[in-house]
Amino acid sequence: MKVLVTGGARSGKSTFAERFVMKQADSATYIATAQAFDLEMKERIALHRRQREQQEYGWTTLEEPCRLPALLMELGADPSRERSPVVLVDCLTLWLSNILLGAGEDPNRATEIVTGQIGELATAVAEFPGTLVMVTNEVGYGIVPEYPLGRQYRDLAGTLNRTIATISDQVFLVTAGIPIELKSREYRL
Repeated sequence: MKVLVTGGARSGKSTFAERFVMKQADSATYIATAQAFDLEMKERIALHRRQREQQEYGWTTLEEPCRLPALLMELGADPSRERSPVVLVDCLTLWLSNILLGAGEDPNRATEIVTGQIGELATAVAEFPGTLVMVTNEVGYGIVPEYPLGRQYRDLAGTLNRTIATISDQVFLVTAGIPIELKSREYRL
C-alpha cells in the first residue's frame, strides 16, 4: 500500500502520518530527509527525534537527505525481513529541495536532474513491496515566489506531488489537523 499525505506547513500531516503508520504494524522504519544547516533546524530535528522516542513505538530512524529512491529499493529488497516492510518518509519536499540545491546553478540542468530523480523515486515507490507512507508539502497554494529558484522549486514540487499521488493507493490532504482522503473522491473524466 502506498499512501501520500499532503498539506500546508503545520497542518498536522506528519502527526497524522505517524499515527496512520502506527496502526499498520508494531514497528516501522522512519526515513527523515531533513538536513540541519543551521541551529534552528538542528533543534527542530532533535525535537522530532525526542517526540518519536516518547511515542513508545518501534521506530527505526534512518536519515537520508538525497538517496531516497535507492534506500527504498534497498529496504524493499531486504531478504532478512520476515514480513513486508512498513516505512514512513518525512518528507518528500525536503528531499526535493536537497536534490535541487545540490543540482547546481544552471536552472535547466537542475530541472533535468531533479526530474530524473523524481522518476527514480516513482519507480522505487511503485515497486515497494510493503506499506509506504510519504509526507509532502503542498506549496502551490500561496503567492508566486519572487525569485526564480523559488518558482522552480514550487513547480517541481507540484510535479513531484502529482507523480507520487498518481501511483499512491490513498492520498490524504490534512488541513487544520483534519485528514481527508482524496483519491477515493477523485472525479474521473
